[in-house]
Amino acid sequence: MPEKSWSAAFRELLNSAGRHKLRSGVIAACVAVSLALISWAGTSSHAAAAQDPVAPAFSVPVLTHSGPAAARVSLSDYAGKPLIVNFFASWCPPCQGETPLLAKFYRGEHGRVAMVGLDENDTVAAAVTFVAAHGVSYPVGWDPGLTVAGDYGVDGLPQTFFLNAQHRIVDHILGAVTAADLAKGMALATGKTST
Repeated sequence: MPEKSWSAAFRELLNSAGRHKLRSGVIAACVAVSLALISWAGTSSHAAAAQDPVAPAFSVPVLTHSGPAAARVSLSDYAGKPLIVNFFASWCPPCQGETPLLAKFYRGEHGRVAMVGLDENDTVAAAVTFVAAHGVSYPVGWDPGLTVAGDYGVDGLPQTFFLNAQHRIVDHILGAVTAADLAKGMALATGKTST
């Protein structure tokens, strides 16, 4: 068997290394493409999951000082505007604590904030008395059958939803809201950071 020359052995070594580099390069490219596809798929599904849910539409009678009226309060009344939607009832102790704060906040905003209260599972007399006693000046809808509450997944009171101008839910508070909750929710709803 003839011996290989040093130059022939060196050429064979270079060819082998070249084939190995080519295989390694192809494997590395496949891994890179796979990781990029996994990353893209994860990002697009995360973006879809992270998109804020659309608020369910509603239209209910307005609660006035004499009870439910023929006039209605509807989500569509606030098209293109951020909106706070508060679900409450007169018999709910946390609602009794938060309603004065909501009324004061609304008055303090001088019409710059749109807010709707939705009275749930209540009697007309109790609801009218409650709203008047707490100085509520924002529109209140009458939803004794919990229809709107059901659409929003409300299973306890109070609950407050902050909607942006496209009426996507950008924040949701379970229980009584605080001043900090109102500031945070409005910053998210308007896209403005609080100062």
